Amino acid sequence: MRRILRWALWLVIVCLGVAGHGSVAAAERRPPNVVFIMADDLGWTDAAVFGSRYYETPNLDRLAAEGVRLTNYYVDPNCQPTRAVLMSGQYAPRTGVYTVASLARGEERDRKMRVPNNRNELPLNRVTVAAALKGAGYATALFGKWHLGVEGPRHPSQRGFDEAIVSAGRHVGFETDPQIDIPPGTYLADFLTDRALAFIEQHKDQPFFVCLHHFAVHVPLQAEPAMVERFEKKTPVGGHRDPVYAAMIASVDDSVGRVLAKLDALKLRDDTLVIFTSDNGGVGGYAAAGIRAMDITDNAPLRAGKGTLYEGGVRVPFVARWPRVVEPGGASAEPVAHVDLFPTLLELAGVTTRPSQPLDGVSFGPLLRDARAHLARDALYWHFPGYLEGDGPGNWRTTPAGAMRSGDWKLIEYFEDGRLELYDLKDDPGERRNLAATMPERAQAMRAKLQAWRTELHAAMPEAKPTVD
Repeated sequence: MRRILRWALWLVIVCLGVAGHGSVAAAERRPPNVVFIMADDLGWTDAAVFGSRYYETPNLDRLAAEGVRLTNYYVDPNCQPTRAVLMSGQYAPRTGVYTVASLARGEERDRKMRVPNNRNELPLNRVTVAAALKGAGYATALFGKWHLGVEGPRHPSQRGFDEAIVSAGRHVGFETDPQIDIPPGTYLADFLTDRALAFIEQHKDQPFFVCLHHFAVHVPLQAEPAMVERFEKKTPVGGHRDPVYAAMIASVDDSVGRVLAKLDALKLRDDTLVIFTSDNGGVGGYAAAGIRAMDITDNAPLRAGKGTLYEGGVRVPFVARWPRVVEPGGASAEPVAHVDLFPTLLELAGVTTRPSQPLDGVSFGPLLRDARAHLARDALYWHFPGYLEGDGPGNWRTTPAGAMRSGDWKLIEYFEDGRLELYDLKDDPGERRNLAATMPERAQAMRAKLQAWRTELHAAMPEAKPTVD
């Protein structure tokens, strides 16, 4: 009898121990709330935790200290295709959303190729990540920049979001869709945060998915005067020098802090995955890359900026916090991309029914559980079959091109002349040394893989203009 009692006591102790050590697994089994905060045009080094010594981001720094940084997180080179990818889980060739407005930018006489049409709205037959989560019992909301169509069924309120207020274009004196009376002098970042916090409060008793899509730090440069004055007193550091831009970053950072405080107040901290990122690289780094364009910030050590397929245009900051699941203070250099968000959230929410459309990404859930993990993926891809102008005729941020990253290697293929650029990002993150000529076999093998990917996705291609005799 005593032996049986001792065995029972040991079993209880073991079970309690397993339960204690299994808190991570228990937290993962509970579908998390998700708050996805995205800045607009915020560069890879535009946060203190990612290297800036001029901009101040104490709340982002805290978020990183309590979560994990993904230091090789990728998006598209401008805002609209990134948003289409995030919502659909599909690379740009599948949706036809490549840029804002038209791929035929600049002057006709300066373009060597005829470009395909660009779609400016997310196709209606695509299931959004919001719709998928809503179907799993989530309350869903989007506040801020949508940029994928607002007329009738294209409005985010008809694309899976229970509540959606769209606004972009100005930071002061802005308008919203649907129209809301805004007190004069209201700053957009503050307004959007107010609405997000109200939605979280209202839906605190059920899982929620909130997209807080700031228009900051996109031009026009408009900031609250008191914040501007604070940064006017600081000494610039490198290409980080503009006090108005710094004040706009501070407003976004304040928004992050308010979200974290609300989650703490509602005791939702441990049950909420908070993600912060940006939609494309910062507007800067052009002069150093030989491009004539306005430098507002600097993405160094990365090359160039928004509108290019160089690292400064497509690599952005990414921080995620989910207490009891994400180990605090971690960092991963594993390549991850916007196309991975949809499958990640499906996995974490326990959604087993996938949408009918193909999802091109993989879940980065393993990196949240262990920053040392690796993802089962061979490569990331980009396709941009058009032109983005710089300052002045014939000056381009990019001409038609495609790119891929496989491991530490990155290839860029320019369609006008077939030129290749090959970089070893581990040793050369600034893409200074083009190795295509010295490593032709690797360059051609990657080009073949990139071309095969375009064929598989039926990517629209530009065509050379006929020569005139």
